[in-house]
Amino acid sequence: MPSAPRYCPHCTTTLAQGTPAGDTHERLHCASCGYIHYINPKIIAGCIIERDGKYLLCQRAIPPRPGTWTLPAGFMEAGETTEQAALREVWEESGVRAEIVCPYSIFSVPKISEVYIIFRAFVTEETGQYGPETLAYRFFEPEQIPWDDIYYPAIRQILERYILERQAGVYGIYTGNDDVGKVHFIR
Repeated sequence: MPSAPRYCPHCTTTLAQGTPAGDTHERLHCASCGYIHYINPKIIAGCIIERDGKYLLCQRAIPPRPGTWTLPAGFMEAGETTEQAALREVWEESGVRAEIVCPYSIFSVPKISEVYIIFRAFVTEETGQYGPETLAYRFFEPEQIPWDDIYYPAIRQILERYILERQAGVYGIYTGNDDVGKVHFIR
């Protein structure tokens, strides 16, 4: 996590830790001009892409834990929609162009201040070329997925839940956090 600023970016007064007037949380704030320094969660957007009963995973080339596997996903950039971020990350990490079907999961990891937004998508083009964050990519049948080598616990939970729903032929919206998850079915 980046270090917090010591001085107000507007008037250069030293920031104080406390609860600003009208707020409910302790934050760094400027008593002189009223500036409040918010530290908000990061959004990770990505896709579950299925093709012929197999699921796209990318093998990480960068720390932390290079060599482990994950869904193609990454940090949302300013100015992007969640859908644009998810499709960009799929392209950058796998060289796969995809089209989003629908949202699938919103999963919070409060311990590290991240929120995962995962979409269902399908392949429209596969180039075989991928970016420097990926060692390899592969479509796995469920029983071939390297479950013990999936880096992020949230991604594992999301993918496990999706495969169960896929086998049942019924999809919901999966929400949860790093401890538990719940499926919400739309009727």
